[in-house]
Amino acid sequence: MTTLFALLTEYGALGVFLVVLLVQLGLPIPVLPLLLLMGSLAMVDPQLGLTALLLAIVASLLGDFVWYSAGRRYGHRILHLLCRISLSPDSCVRQSETNFNRWGVATLVIAKFIPGLATLAPPLAGALGLRRSSFFIFSTAGAALWAGTWLIVGAIFYQQINIVLVTMAKFGKIAIFVILLFLITYVIFRWWQRYRIKRFALQTRITPKELAELLNQEQLPLIFDARSSLVKSLDLARITGARALDPKALAETITDIPFDQVMVVYCSCPNDASAVQVARELKRRGYTQVRSLHGGIDAWRAEGFSVEYYESHEHQIAHILNQDTP
Repeated sequence: MTTLFALLTEYGALGVFLVVLLVQLGLPIPVLPLLLLMGSLAMVDPQLGLTALLLAIVASLLGDFVWYSAGRRYGHRILHLLCRISLSPDSCVRQSETNFNRWGVATLVIAKFIPGLATLAPPLAGALGLRRSSFFIFSTAGAALWAGTWLIVGAIFYQQINIVLVTMAKFGKIAIFVILLFLITYVIFRWWQRYRIKRFALQTRITPKELAELLNQEQLPLIFDARSSLVKSLDLARITGARALDPKALAETITDIPFDQVMVVYCSCPNDASAVQVARELKRRGYTQVRSLHGGIDAWRAEGFSVEYYESHEHQIAHILNQDTP
């Protein structure tokens, strides 16, 4: 225990900087326990707690700015990269878009308290065209609130944290084994969820060429655009004849549609996640001829098939950002 406290006192603040930076760059490293530990140590050495807070803010800003810049340069595509390595790709993009629709730039303030959103919010802000000055203001506020909150919590519960550390030191390898077992179980559970979704996607998948052939038949399929309203604002193109669909208002969209009607759902998300999610729900409701478009609208356009366009939604983006788009 004495050795642990000595190491944390000497290198803890630097450890906070490195771990927070790596977490903001997208690595799944548990940073919360370290912040709580540094908060408990701040009861003995307040200067150490202040240093940890400042370094956490700087590290968070550095990581956020990397993704913000990538969002400015590559747009919505950078979110696909991030969600492909996520343990929950079926929801990470849409949840981020939903939060931005609801909270606007204030999302950057609360992002770090929401799993997955901490890494996705900065590139989404960049893709939307948020000014750098606004980005730094809101991102700094979010980093200070997040790191400060957990440091304060660590300071409040410093006695309990010390008891936990003493207990872990007493049980040694057993405590480490339990922690590792918990982490492994969590990863396996998430992997199993991804496997089930992927298996369903393979069963209902339709390629752009197959959809084009269906459109030449007498009984036309219904095509649904399952992208979020925010994504539609960033990319106004849609497959010709497609209907906008909100997964949260599915019942209103499918009213009076026969259960044997051929339906094709598409999105522009990693692994066609949103489209697959909607297709699963439609199947659950009794619709037998539901397909998800493999590769989404990006694959459709890559094949050279026709698209049409929604009306411009630049006013919506400006409203979300609470400022004019640059």
